[in-house]
Amino acid sequence: MHDDVWLVVGLGNPGPQYAGNRHNVGRMVVDELAARFGARYSRHKTGAGVAEGRDRPGGTRFVLAAPQTYMNESGRPVGALAKFYSLPPERLIVVHDELDIPFGDLRLKTGGGHGGHNGVRDIALVLGSPEFPRVRVGIGRPPGRQAAADFVLRDFTPTERTELPLLIGDAADAVVDLADLGIDAAQQRWNAPRAAR
Repeated sequence: MHDDVWLVVGLGNPGPQYAGNRHNVGRMVVDELAARFGARYSRHKTGAGVAEGRDRPGGTRFVLAAPQTYMNESGRPVGALAKFYSLPPERLIVVHDELDIPFGDLRLKTGGGHGGHNGVRDIALVLGSPEFPRVRVGIGRPPGRQAAADFVLRDFTPTERTELPLLIGDAADAVVDLADLGIDAAQQRWNAPRAAR
């Protein structure tokens, strides 16, 4: 057991054609953390890109992971990484897009249902438990009659892209707070709408 280690997984689809999609915002957050920590990804035998770093000298150790599988197959590499690092589900933070949260807002939670998110569903299935913390990054609902499956595979709009760095930065801060302060304190800080924070 590694008491100072957290596995942080950014969900998304592999390949440049998906890189800017709303569905890949979890991956964008993990990339931001890697940049902050000065950590570089390397290919891991579990089928994920993995980068290791600390939030400050002597601080919490983060294993940042970007699965190289498609979203609905996220469980296999995440389960393999948890086993490789001997980490229980409660030491895993999954960062993912969330349709039911307005764009720009965040919600942190542990456990509960997957809300129709295929990546979260597959991870809970493989781990045999939904009891892992999640940083849910709001992308909002599709406009008009657009199907949710199409909406999440579209890139952010130009207007959203101007605000996206702030949202990604907030989500990265929330990951660090969750690891350093615990879920309750992190929820108090981040679960209010951005305008109320």
